[in-house]
Amino acid sequence: MSKRELSNREVLVVEDEMMIAMLIEDMLDELGCKLVGQATSVPRALELIGNESIEVAILDLNLDGKDTYAIADALQRKNVPFIFATGYGSTGLRQEYGNRPVLQKPFQQKDLEMALTEALGGSSGVRG
Repeated sequence: MSKRELSNREVLVVEDEMMIAMLIEDMLDELGCKLVGQATSVPRALELIGNESIEVAILDLNLDGKDTYAIADALQRKNVPFIFATGYGSTGLRQEYGNRPVLQKPFQQKDLEMALTEALGGSSGVRG
């Protein structure tokens, strides 16, 4: 999937660190994606999932000490692909989400582009 294919994709960002959220938003803008919304809490993310059209989401695994699995579950029920962004790596994920793309913080734009491509392409999580 090229930058052009990522263009205008509707993305939800779930991140409680404002500087990281702003960096992700800038990267998404560079890739031509459209930000649907930015959530810093589980309730806000669930509200956006219920009310907005979302093509892919980027989830921080930990929001102020709370995990985001309720958000992941809601996205999964709606068949919306998502990426976990975490400083813990894939080892911190629940087993049922072990095949999801993971962005190891800190990450660069090319890493985000690869993860978005992987999530939207429906690949099994194997990068190559």
